[in-house]
Amino acid sequence: MLTIDDYLSGQILLIDKPLNWTSFQVVNKLRWEIRQAFNIKKIKVGHAGTLDPLATGLLVICTGKMTKQIDTFQGQIKEYTGTIVLGSTTPSYDLESEINETFPTAHISEALIHKTTKQFIGETQQFPPIFSALKKDGKRLYEFARAGEHVDIPSRTINISEFEITKIDKLNVDFRVVCSKGTYIRSLANDFGKALNSGGHLSALRRTKIGDFDVKKATSIEAFIKNLSSEKN
Repeated sequence: MLTIDDYLSGQILLIDKPLNWTSFQVVNKLRWEIRQAFNIKKIKVGHAGTLDPLATGLLVICTGKMTKQIDTFQGQIKEYTGTIVLGSTTPSYDLESEINETFPTAHISEALIHKTTKQFIGETQQFPPIFSALKKDGKRLYEFARAGEHVDIPSRTINISEFEITKIDKLNVDFRVVCSKGTYIRSLANDFGKALNSGGHLSALRRTKIGDFDVKKATSIEAFIKNLSSEKN
């Protein structure tokens, strides 16, 4: 059983983020629940790497003094699984926005899909999506996007060590990716579509690992709250 002293001295909580929750909402929820359970006014809680609302999976949450390790955890390699839909694009590179363009797909074979993954292995340059929380001139990129304003986004160096196609069902391509900090899987989906002389966008994403942390050992928000209540009692 964990005590409030345990949370204050520092804990690493592995949470399986549900769909449609922001990472910020998860942190706020856990902070509030811990404060209520132990009747305290303040405790530091933070996460080691944002997940988009439409993504699920591993969030590494740090409490108390362990929040000082967040930068270390953020820098570790990450693993994701998901689905890329070929033949169409969206402005956000995922399902947050509507399809804005469609492309031919008759020329795309399973062999070509597998072959094309190879050009993304190793160190490459990637442009983050305009619909992202990165800042430019003091504003979030998604603020420019939602206002319909054009903005030049610099590319960043990323490293993809593994890009595996796990299933192909017509235009739906399931994958597993192991990559460095700063990699946008939405951008990878968009770039993958372009590399196939077509289009592509992300329809599902799940983070499965951060360094040695595995989503298989993560708990749901509901289960954490239930366990917190038993710790209190």
